[in-house]
Amino acid sequence: MKYLLFLFLMAGTLLHASLFVEPQYGDDIKVLQTLDIDPSFLGDPIFMQLKNDLSTVKRGHYMRMLERGASYIPTLRKMIHDSSIPPVFLYMAMAESHFDARALSHAKASGLWQFMPKTAERYGLKIDRYIDERRDPVRSTEAAIAYLKRLHKLFGKWYLAALAYNCGEGRVMRAIKRAGSDNLHVLLDEKKRYLPKESRHYLRKILSLALVSNDAGMLFADISAYSFNRSEGNSLVRVTVSGGETLEHIAASIDMKSEELYRLNPQFNYGFTPPQKSAQINIPYSKLALFKESYKPGKQNNMFLVHKVKKGESLSKIAYRYGINYKMIISFNKMKKPVIFPKQELIIPVPRGSIRHYKVKKGDSIYKIAKLFGIKVATLKARNDLKSNIIHIGDKIVIPN
Repeated sequence: MKYLLFLFLMAGTLLHASLFVEPQYGDDIKVLQTLDIDPSFLGDPIFMQLKNDLSTVKRGHYMRMLERGASYIPTLRKMIHDSSIPPVFLYMAMAESHFDARALSHAKASGLWQFMPKTAERYGLKIDRYIDERRDPVRSTEAAIAYLKRLHKLFGKWYLAALAYNCGEGRVMRAIKRAGSDNLHVLLDEKKRYLPKESRHYLRKILSLALVSNDAGMLFADISAYSFNRSEGNSLVRVTVSGGETLEHIAASIDMKSEELYRLNPQFNYGFTPPQKSAQINIPYSKLALFKESYKPGKQNNMFLVHKVKKGESLSKIAYRYGINYKMIISFNKMKKPVIFPKQELIIPVPRGSIRHYKVKKGDSIYKIAKLFGIKVATLKARNDLKSNIIHIGDKIVIPN
């Protein structure tokens, strides 16, 4: 009788557990399985604590990350889906940069996916004085997808690819060799420390971010629903524009605020595209038809400062006056040699309006003007190529930014 009662109680307990686990953890288990992770990982205490914190005390932080990435999330989600890598990798970008495309680490990793310069170069991301494609939400995601696919091909399991993305394939290979296993529970052992602490928490962080959004209470709340369920019309598309084109001109042609276009194209170091034959930028899909209809390349002379060379000036002096590198002037003007001559007109790659000028008035002195704008007299003189402190009423003085 006692044995039958025990079986009845056990059956009831198991039934209750199955009813409880299936609806609450079914989707979570599927997420884990896409990364080749055993469902038992849901019981990992550190992971459980991270997930619980995001749902409670760090909920505000989680929402701010979603809000920051609202312009990028639909695009990243579609690219990841189309590439056939696990959808959970969207949250890798969230873990890496908090969806801040301009994020820069102490180790000089940059962008949504925090690429180091050498890795970026290996995956075709351009970095020069005009552009840093690690900050381009589209180009950097293409590179991250290619990198993750290579890591998966190397290790055979997606969770190992994620760990290698964080600490390098060499570190993961050595950890597997030391542990004698590639089992996740073994590799993340807090006592054995086969991997650095940051890497042991890295995968847990990605999964906690993913599973919190998987929670129905979070998914349909405030900005979360807005960010993850926006239509394809809010995705970004790449369009071709002329080189040396200001984003302000492009924005005006598609009836868009220049600040918003800047935000979608943080890869440009300045407010214009590199001085080459053509360049690509990101615009909202909803603006594509208007772009095709209205965009016309702008005239550089009307968009940038034009400097007429004076006798005795050099490229380095002119560049210093406008706060840029002299090589930018050479590149922008397609000069074969760094040689200039009096009365030559040079296009200075500084958008109009970004350099301030001050017209000297009666009673002004170089000291008063320097104090007015909070800069050193020596800097003011150097930027204006002044040999002495003498200035005249009506003179236009360049005020350095």
